[in-house]
Amino acid sequence: MSKVWLITGANSGFGRAFTEAAVAAGDVVVAGARRAGALDGLVAAHPDQVDAVTLDVTDHAAVDRVVREVAERHGRIDVLVDNAGRTHVGSVEETDDVELRSLFDVHVFGPAALTRAVLPYMRARRSGAIVQVSSVGGQMSTAGFGAYSATKFALEGMSEALAAEVGPLGIHVLIVEPGAFRTSLFGNGGLGPDTIADYADTVGATRAYVQGGDGGQAGDPAKAAAAVLAALNADEKPLRLALGSDSIDTIHAHLEQVRGDLTAWEEVGRDTRLEQ
Repeated sequence: MSKVWLITGANSGFGRAFTEAAVAAGDVVVAGARRAGALDGLVAAHPDQVDAVTLDVTDHAAVDRVVREVAERHGRIDVLVDNAGRTHVGSVEETDDVELRSLFDVHVFGPAALTRAVLPYMRARRSGAIVQVSSVGGQMSTAGFGAYSATKFALEGMSEALAAEVGPLGIHVLIVEPGAFRTSLFGNGGLGPDTIADYADTVGATRAYVQGGDGGQAGDPAKAAAAVLAALNADEKPLRLALGSDSIDTIHAHLEQVRGDLTAWEEVGRDTRLEQ
């Protein structure tokens, strides 16, 4: 039986690739975007399989309404893909509360609201999957990506707990950790002010990488989407799926660094217990 997907940010990048892959598999996709008109081409190409909806993930009342209407219209929601997002580059010192809260609204509170909205339907059927599109930046961070990574770290922590909670109910959680893919992420701005000269060599290098990297990313979104579908259909489903050699190599290196610190300071860390 075909599945019903709800995908946010479906008009471009990973969202569009996920939509096209699900449609090719014979499934129905409720494709969400802040401007539903951006999905007209997909709807015209697949009128029986793509259902476009206007959805801003930061509008929680709209989230509840859209999920309720989707469930009524299609009878169920089998797969939720929390994909909507944007990048941000700026030092921690230069990133103000307004920008930080805005990022958390999109990358954490939006997915949390969608998850809360779909879970009653999934729990009732004892089946479903929630795909959280994180990033290699959800496992490690670097200068200039502090705010962005903070949101992805939070998303991954919430999702790991969620997986333990809903797994016994037949619902799977998949955390996707892409590296640099040929999407519009780098081309959509997100460059904070570079007003503090002391960060020119550190944050400045990241800013230059983002500014010059759009259109040159090595990752293929269509192959990423195929990998996600393979993971969702596997007998032994992973909790995390790193995508791209850059992501995999970076996470390996980061884990070795964590292991190095843990080992080097293990004796000191263990010798902190109360003396009896």
